[in-house]
Amino acid sequence: MSKTVSIRKGLDIRLEGEAAKNISSLPLSPTICISPLDFHGLNPKLVVKEGDAVKAGDAIFFDKANESVMYCTTASGIVKAIVRGEKRRILQVLIETGAEQVYRQSDPINVASASADEVKAKMLANGLWSLVKQRPLDVVADPNQNPKAIFVTAFDSSPLAPDFNFVLEGREKDLQAGLLALTKLTSGKVHFNINPNQSSALSGVSGVEINKFSGKHPAGNVGTQIHHIDPVNKGEFVWTLNAIDVAIIGHFFNTGKFDLTRTIALTGSEVSNPQYYKVLPGTSMETIVNGKVKGNHVRYISGNVLTGDKKALNEYLGYYHNQVTVIPEGDQYKFFLTTGWLGLGFDKFSNSRLFPTFLMPKSKKFVLDTNTNGEERAFVVTGELDRVFPFDILPMQLVKAAITNDIDGMENLGIYEVAPEDFALCEYVCTTKIDIQDKIRQGLDVIAKECM
Repeated sequence: MSKTVSIRKGLDIRLEGEAAKNISSLPLSPTICISPLDFHGLNPKLVVKEGDAVKAGDAIFFDKANESVMYCTTASGIVKAIVRGEKRRILQVLIETGAEQVYRQSDPINVASASADEVKAKMLANGLWSLVKQRPLDVVADPNQNPKAIFVTAFDSSPLAPDFNFVLEGREKDLQAGLLALTKLTSGKVHFNINPNQSSALSGVSGVEINKFSGKHPAGNVGTQIHHIDPVNKGEFVWTLNAIDVAIIGHFFNTGKFDLTRTIALTGSEVSNPQYYKVLPGTSMETIVNGKVKGNHVRYISGNVLTGDKKALNEYLGYYHNQVTVIPEGDQYKFFLTTGWLGLGFDKFSNSRLFPTFLMPKSKKFVLDTNTNGEERAFVVTGELDRVFPFDILPMQLVKAAITNDIDGMENLGIYEVAPEDFALCEYVCTTKIDIQDKIRQGLDVIAKECM
């Protein structure tokens, strides 16, 4: 039975630089990067070497733990370089793109008449399985598991997030085909979670259970949605996707073409004209932001400001990211009487009533930089985390258990339900300045090694 849930615990960080609803095309990036680091826990085995010619959709590497899961290039060209780190760990596979893109073509598939094995085999062989993640652990899903449900989030509530309804406009057939494919992969339900304010473009899908979520961020996080509909217990598995990736899967089944082109939002206060662009995962950051940024002392983020990755201009868009954010770099000291901790704070955003800006209208938006306004300090009980964490879980106690590698404590406190992104707001509001998301990832890695 579908549910309507209103999230009261959370925080909407109101930043300047929301993307205008215009879509432009960018020139193809001269180099596309496929990085095993985008897939946490992956132990890759290469199937190409430098100098090989590849088509978009050709396998680049596979997972040694699950050899059926292929990871494919998003563009055609020549394998320019294989970048390795310590102990010859593969960090990047760089594809020098050609002037004309060539796609590995398959025959379209009628998903309605296809069996579950056929759908799964096609997704595994054609690089689409990498779009399916699982809870617990928040890693690429194990195709050998039987998920009790599949969750698809159809909106993003994070700061300056792209509007899925706008991005997916005109792709209803692909979205429906992707959802139908997912129903073949589980004996349980496929939950499609929307925001009630979205138009019928997304709420008109069929064959799935539609749930409505409203309220503050993290209402759009799939972890929040799972917790309020069908929580994950030890020994259970749930698979997750977002609606944009489901449409990509549906497009493959409808056309037989492996095309991971996605519409991303270029956002942030330092972007001169925030809007949407069509790009491939692995596109160089320089291609995306060139000529579109106001200054040069800025932070480039692949993703949003809470969970995204810091990038240099010569680095690349993350595989799972649907936005790029550019904000001021915060590496300058602030005079404590004016812009520091004794300042009046008329330009500061706060989750409490510390600054007078809480009296301003909710339409007021802020220019925030990357300064953490303090160094790491003692991790003490304050109640800050509980106010923005909409789970029936004790967040501070779970973080402490993760820091100390307390397996029993983590299991009892709900580690199987969460992912690092679920603690992004906790990290933002916490006065201790501890990298809470990293600590949760550390705890999940311990669980994966010792308990899975």
